[in-house]
Amino acid sequence: MAFPLTAPLLDFLVLSVITESDAYGYQITQIVKRAAPMKDSALYPVLKHLQEHGFVETYDQQYQGRNRKYYRITEAGRVRQNELLKEWNEYKFIIDDIVRGGISDDKN
Repeated sequence: MAFPLTAPLLDFLVLSVITESDAYGYQITQIVKRAAPMKDSALYPVLKHLQEHGFVETYDQQYQGRNRKYYRITEAGRVRQNELLKEWNEYKFIIDDIVRGGISDDKN
């Protein structure tokens, strides 16, 4: 895609992925890559940032004889994801309006 992923958008995508169920880093990366190409290692600073801010927590789980680090959204993370969802919907509405000629007179 031609549109870059900003830090808040990456936070939003990661939090959204783990809102429904816990996930491990590689799994999250593969889902986020649908929006923009990125190296697998590029996601780990985002996950660390989210963990440092209390939005996610981690735990290890055995998988085929190895430990996998899983990420789980916290209550603070759910609040942040909802805030970002609201902002995303407002932003998306504005972009869609502009793409359609910018004729909407609806002022959110």
